[in-house]
Amino acid sequence: MSKENVNHLLQLNASLPSGSKKRSSSTKSSKKKDSVTTPTRKTTTAETIPAQVKPAAYDVEAAQNVVFKPNPGPQTQYLASSEREVLYGGAAGGGKSYATLADPLRDMNSPDFSGLLVRHTTEELRELIQKSQDLYPKAIPGIKWSERKSQWVTPRGGRLWMSYLDKDTDVMRYQGQAFNYVAFDELTQWQTPYGWNYMRSRLRSSSKELGLYMRATTNPGGPGHAWVKKMFIDPSPANSPFWATDIETGETLKFPAGHSRAGEPLFRRRFIPASLFDNPHLAESGDYEAMLLSLPEHQRKQLLEGNWDINEGAAFPEFDRTIHVVEPYDIPSSWTKFRACDYGYGSFTGVVWFAVSPSEQLVVYRELYCSKVTASDLADMILEAEAEDGTIRYGVLDSSLWHNRGDTGPSLAEQMNMKGCRWRPSDRSRGSRVSGKNEIHRRLQVDEYTEEPRIVFFSTCTNTIAQLPSIPLDKRNPEDVDTNAEDHLYDALRYGIMTRPRSSIWDYNPSKDQRSGFQASDSTFGY
Repeated sequence: MSKENVNHLLQLNASLPSGSKKRSSSTKSSKKKDSVTTPTRKTTTAETIPAQVKPAAYDVEAAQNVVFKPNPGPQTQYLASSEREVLYGGAAGGGKSYATLADPLRDMNSPDFSGLLVRHTTEELRELIQKSQDLYPKAIPGIKWSERKSQWVTPRGGRLWMSYLDKDTDVMRYQGQAFNYVAFDELTQWQTPYGWNYMRSRLRSSSKELGLYMRATTNPGGPGHAWVKKMFIDPSPANSPFWATDIETGETLKFPAGHSRAGEPLFRRRFIPASLFDNPHLAESGDYEAMLLSLPEHQRKQLLEGNWDINEGAAFPEFDRTIHVVEPYDIPSSWTKFRACDYGYGSFTGVVWFAVSPSEQLVVYRELYCSKVTASDLADMILEAEAEDGTIRYGVLDSSLWHNRGDTGPSLAEQMNMKGCRWRPSDRSRGSRVSGKNEIHRRLQVDEYTEEPRIVFFSTCTNTIAQLPSIPLDKRNPEDVDTNAEDHLYDALRYGIMTRPRSSIWDYNPSKDQRSGFQASDSTFGY
């Protein structure tokens, strides 16, 4: 960033308070030079989670000496957030780097403050250090930088290390250390969540005046796109705090049985999106916007639009939450309903339920995603979920489940059928995988007559919505998806969609609101 932009952004008071207090929702005004004009953190109760943190007011009289003032909106919300783990960013140009540097400033002058700010490589770290050397001496007179220790030390003893984590083994250098503040800049540069999870174990403090915080900034894309998306994007709408979940199972993290707080959620997370247009100092000229507009489509959607559903090599880049995700509604009893399942005990089982509108639009209205569930128990779970659905016309199940698992006894499919959970085998013929993928592509298109997509998903189908745009192409066969990816719900979706193939827009007459042609699925399955 240019020095001109630096001068625009650097508006934080030239000194900090003599000590730090717990972060609260209000800011105290003062004419003295040891006041701060940045917002303090708002504490929330276990019963109340605010939808949005309001930007704090600023002391106009103290603003004459400010060297950093956060932009209104997302940047201010990020600096005021109280959740244990917060991700800030999305699109490029939202002021992530300066938000990262400004965030620890309100507590750094406390003698008990111990913070760590990391980048993935030393080269990336060098740029962040240079920006800090412009900001910190202006914000805290007397602060010292140690090149040997890569550490800032304030006059009152607060310490902030600036380091790197290139490999997973690099976390061992922090073994035995404790921090009350840890921040990762450009989080998706880490291929796995190992470093993030390990540094969470270093988060502790003996001070009752300082909270415990982990912070991160990033754009979509990069080696760690998938796990960051699972951790911060998929569990909850943007800007809505939520209880931290397990990124593999999606279940809320809770204190274990036998603990004094058994069953209580552990802590909260939050994703705060920002875009170029939230940073008026960079967006004003339009030059940076023009550069982002010139990028290839997937990069443009990531960096300009902050779209997390787009990743390089994604099999279904046409998926768009604003188009394909709808809020749940009551499905008319006259609509055909059916389900599809991809079963796996050792991995995951995915079940999706479909409803078919008069225009042959498919509505995915329910999902079931679980692991370590027997076929018999799965049948019970499905029948319980369908209790209020009315008639489920048919179910389609991975055809391999009709294979006998041993010398005697019914197959897994037969076990479920005997429970009253009826299935037909899926199409696993030669070329069926590619045909299924192509049919999903066609379904994701917007019909030129109805002006609606040929398939939509209820917003409650969170796992399906998360998986579909994240599935990568097979690098050896771009006509298919990578079967090593998390694809159980995708397979269930494919099985179900292929029971209603080749339904054409030409079979629909909008003026009569009825189909003039036959339905292939009804002919095939006899329903």
